Amino acid sequence: MSDFKFYVPVTVQYGDIDAQWHVNHTRFIAYMEHARFEYYKRLGLFDGKSFLDLRGIIADVHVSYLGPIVLGQEIRVGTRTARIGTKSITFDYVIEDVKTGRALARAEIVVVAYDYRTQKSVPVPEDWRSIISEFEGRDFSNS
Repeated sequence: MSDFKFYVPVTVQYGDIDAQWHVNHTRFIAYMEHARFEYYKRLGLFDGKSFLDLRGIIADVHVSYLGPIVLGQEIRVGTRTARIGTKSITFDYVIEDVKTGRALARAEIVVVAYDYRTQKSVPVPEDWRSIISEFEGRDFSNS
């Protein structure tokens, strides 16, 4: 999908497989979490050192499972920012088969800006808006 500017390759591991011999539905969300973590690091929003500095907590998850993923399949996870509100960011995801480009899952995950030290939600930092806007090629200053 050309509208995703950020992808992370994922290696399907034996431990991801369930009794039906495909990736368990819970692992799809873990793959997306990994992609979001790498997106934050790539954009310089998080250095990956202290989770107290992560500044986001999951509020809502919606996943559409479109096809099975099996052991040995080459997949990648696309991540993009869809919306930035006052205190939340909505991310879109796609999990694709690398060889065919077929979408195996699509998702929307809402992350609330959060200060883990005070354990309270906070406004999305303005520098995040500008960094994400520049990367995504969209203006998120008033979204």
